[in-house]
Amino acid sequence: MTQKPTACLALADGTIFYGMGFGAVGETVAELCFNTAMTGYQEIMTDPSYAGQIITFTFPHIGNTGVNTDDDETADPVAAGMVVKWDPTEASNWRATGELKSWLAARNRIGMGGVDTRRLTRAIRQQGAPHVALAHHPDGVFDLEKLVAKARAFAGLEGLDLAKDVTCAQSYHWNEMRWAWPEGHQPQTQARHKVVAVDFGAKRNILRCLASAGCDVTVLPASASAEDVLALNPDGVFLSNGPGDPAATGVYAVPMIQGVLATDIPVFGICLGHQMLALALGARTIKMNHGHHGANHPVKDMQTGKVEITSMNHGFTVDSQTLPAGVIETHVSLFDGSNCGIRLDGRPVFSVQYHPEASPGPQDSYYLFERFAEAMDTRAAR
Repeated sequence: MTQKPTACLALADGTIFYGMGFGAVGETVAELCFNTAMTGYQEIMTDPSYAGQIITFTFPHIGNTGVNTDDDETADPVAAGMVVKWDPTEASNWRATGELKSWLAARNRIGMGGVDTRRLTRAIRQQGAPHVALAHHPDGVFDLEKLVAKARAFAGLEGLDLAKDVTCAQSYHWNEMRWAWPEGHQPQTQARHKVVAVDFGAKRNILRCLASAGCDVTVLPASASAEDVLALNPDGVFLSNGPGDPAATGVYAVPMIQGVLATDIPVFGICLGHQMLALALGARTIKMNHGHHGANHPVKDMQTGKVEITSMNHGFTVDSQTLPAGVIETHVSLFDGSNCGIRLDGRPVFSVQYHPEASPGPQDSYYLFERFAEAMDTRAAR
């Protein structure tokens, strides 16, 4: 680095990383995680599951494909900021409609480049996800003691209900399907099933996958009760991804899920939805050392022996040792053996920890949406 640093990252243990700032000017405090995906930085930044987190991208070339409105997973970035190895270059992609730097600035998100992200990632893996303060000041003047104090004062994500901050304000209808060449996103006009999706921080591409699987989707806020859900007479109920501590969100979401489980309606959960389904069934969740964040995570299907390469983003996990009788572990991580899926024995109720909607990431797990549709077909045929 030959220029004076304009950004710095202060860890709660007093470690300081310097770099070049881009995007918004100012300071923000969050938990720091790393993401190993080689594509999809825009989808990652707009994934509501990253609320309360700053993302270190291990892939060095971030920003080179620009940004566009089609790739937003929600209206605005939810992640608090990003840390990258190289300063973003000028966009070079036929789909680009803007530059990452200006996109972040317009949405009040801080970026920092010129960082040894390998060293930073090793620190996260060895010490756990740290609390940090990220600052971007064009004059290069930083109050380091103040920044470290801010990082140390950050309460962390344990016990924090963030779903309430990212959920929709009111219910809405969704019928847009997955992107396909050359038409782009087309509406679902021949839906077979009515699905209620409870929004704990739902990504748009999850809703698109439901629509592509033949579902007419009504999205309800995270605070919806079982009565609210069942009043819509759904053929299936979907529990979305989201941020924060599942036990905190479960205070109000678990009773709703248990009310739905009292019926024979098929239930499908992803990520936070998976964790809260497990809580509703009597299991517990725990905070992970540094979580799983990336598009290259191998997961084994315990029933078929098949290994899927999956997208993941979670800092909490279901404690498989607490799964009660009748709840079967269906998938496990081949990185660390942590739980990645469950099903309720004899019932069309299942969930996975990873993201089968595949944006960003592989498409190995799209079959889960089809399995959900098949469960609704079976129920309708009875």
